[in-house]
Amino acid sequence: MFNPNNKLANRIKEKGGFINAHAHFDRAYTVTEENMEKVVNYHLFDKWKFVDLFKKNAEVSIYINNMMSAVNQQIKNGSVGALTFVDIDTVCNFKALEAAQIVKKEAKAKGFELKICSQALKGVLAPRENKLLRKALELGYLDAIGGLPRADRELEQAHLDEILYLGKEYGKRVHVHVDQLNDSLERETELLAQRTIHWGMQGKVTAVHGISIAAHEKDYRQQVYKLSKQADLSFITCPTAWIDSRRTELLTPTHNSITPVEEMIQHGLTVAIGSDNIHDVYKPFSDGNMHTELKFLLECLHMYDVETLSDIATKNGRLVIGMEEYTDGAKI
Repeated sequence: MFNPNNKLANRIKEKGGFINAHAHFDRAYTVTEENMEKVVNYHLFDKWKFVDLFKKNAEVSIYINNMMSAVNQQIKNGSVGALTFVDIDTVCNFKALEAAQIVKKEAKAKGFELKICSQALKGVLAPRENKLLRKALELGYLDAIGGLPRADRELEQAHLDEILYLGKEYGKRVHVHVDQLNDSLERETELLAQRTIHWGMQGKVTAVHGISIAAHEKDYRQQVYKLSKQADLSFITCPTAWIDSRRTELLTPTHNSITPVEEMIQHGLTVAIGSDNIHDVYKPFSDGNMHTELKFLLECLHMYDVETLSDIATKNGRLVIGMEEYTDGAKI
C-alpha cells in the first residue's frame, strides 16, 4: 500500500536528513508551570522583555544543559544540523554564547553540525550592544550575524545597514527576522532586499519568517518576490511559529499565518524550514520536531510534491546555514 509519508521520509533520509535552519536553543526548555500560566498569552514584544529575567539569572551551565537537551532531541527526531540564534546583549553578555561554543563541540562529536548566529533583541546600534556584537565576531564565536529590525525601532534601515556591513566585513552570512506578525502594515522583507543589493550581499542573506508578505495584495507580493530574486535572498519558514496569530480587524487578502512558500518557489526563491522556539514561553508545547513543522507546511499550503518538500527539509537548509552539500552516495 502506497504511503506518501514514507516516500517523503525516505527522500529526506536519502538527502542527508533534516536541517533545522532556524531555532533558539539557548531558550529551550525554559518554560515552567509558573511562567506558562503568566506570560504565554503576552504579546511577542512583551515576551522579549520577560525573557530578560531568565537571561539575567541563568548560569553558563544552565545554558549548556538546555542547549544540549535541544540538540539531543533534534538528533532523536532525525535532524543532522541546525542554526541557532543566541542572545548577545547587556543582560546576558556572553553567557549564552560561551555555552554555545561548548555545545557546538559536543554536538559535533555526536555527528550533529550546529551553527551559531547572534540574536539582537536589544538591537545592534546602541554602543554597548554594538560593542558586544563586534567582539563576538572578533573572537570567532559566530557563524552568522542575526538581525531583528524592530529592536531598533524607527532605525530599521540603520539596523540592517550595520549587520550587512559587518557581514561583508567579516565574511559572514546574515539571517534577519522580518515580517513576523501576519500584518499588512509590515514591509520589512522589501527593505531587507533593497539593502542587501545596496551592500552587494546577494546570495548571503536569509529572511526568516516573512509571514506578513501573505497579508499583502498580489501585486505587492509579486514585487517583493521579484526584488528578493534580484537580491538572491533566501527564506526560512517556521510553520508553527505564528500559527496562533490573533484575529484582527484589518482587511487583507484571504491567507493564513504561514510564509507563502508555494509562491516563493514559483518565483525561483530558495526556502528552508526551521522550528523557531522549543519549550519556552513563546512556544511551550513545541519540541522542535521537524517532521511536525514540515507536516504543518505541506497541509497548510497544500504542497504535496515530495521532491520540493524534501529539498526544503534538507539541501535548502544546508545552503542557507552554510553547511556542505550532502553527497554521501545520495541519489539527489
